[in-house]
Amino acid sequence: MTLMMPAKEYDWRLEEALRFLKGPDFVPTDSQPAQVEFNGPVHFRFPAPRPCDFTENNVVHGRLYRCPERWQERPIIILLPGYNDSASYQLRFPLLARRCNRAGFNVATLVPPYHFQRCPRQRAAFDTGDCLFWAEQAAQAIAEIRALAGWLLGEGCPAVALWGYSRGAANAGMTVCRDARLAAVVMACPPVRCKPYDEQLAVRPSIRGRLQSVRGVCESLKLTAMNLTMTQPAIPREKILLIEGIHDLVCSKDDIEDLWQSWGQPDIWRLPCGHVRICCGGVPGLPGRVLHWLAPRLNKPAVTYPIR
Repeated sequence: MTLMMPAKEYDWRLEEALRFLKGPDFVPTDSQPAQVEFNGPVHFRFPAPRPCDFTENNVVHGRLYRCPERWQERPIIILLPGYNDSASYQLRFPLLARRCNRAGFNVATLVPPYHFQRCPRQRAAFDTGDCLFWAEQAAQAIAEIRALAGWLLGEGCPAVALWGYSRGAANAGMTVCRDARLAAVVMACPPVRCKPYDEQLAVRPSIRGRLQSVRGVCESLKLTAMNLTMTQPAIPREKILLIEGIHDLVCSKDDIEDLWQSWGQPDIWRLPCGHVRICCGGVPGLPGRVLHWLAPRLNKPAVTYPIR
């Protein structure tokens, strides 16, 4: 998770964000099932459980890839893309979903808040330095994942798992810390805590000059739920899988190691790869390995053929 230039110069809205993140409104105890409506056999939408001031963002869009027969009797995996990763959502996830279907799993995908068709024109550039905006966006993502999970369980699906990449993995992690109904979670290269990534790597002096102020903002946010090590999962550690890129320069492997320790050392795969290769499907055989890992946790027999 990174912070860059705010929409208004150095107006981080940090104090408002800290109050929100530490208060009961960040993730309410109650979660109502989504009111899902289908537009065709795959595409669905439902009203956002946490509406905002932007009409486009108040409708949650997703896709449901059902198994051919008696889909309500089969487990389901919710795939969550990384930050602004439309290529995975539009191209890679449908292919991965078909492979999951052949292995006996339903798949649902969700468009995150302020992404793709949900991004308002007047906010197209994202207020990436607005701490309150990021906190509210995280709260929206958690509420929408929980609402969809509630609807799927209400339809009869025996188990719901989350499988997220990068920012989607962070949203999955924050959700699994607050919802014990989830059967398992796979978190590939999650940004564990806020870091001034862009400022550290920037060449332009005007950007690097913000490093000290951004670092102070990040230190404050590290004391909130935006830091995954500050919370504990609501499901057993045996149902958690972390995937770490040893050469990841975006989401630090040291941070993921800290999360692994903080969460009681769940399963972790340390791959000799970078962030993009893992999160964009560049590791041969990784989806099949994940499905083999998920199968017993979703009460399915192990996959008996390779899924690349």
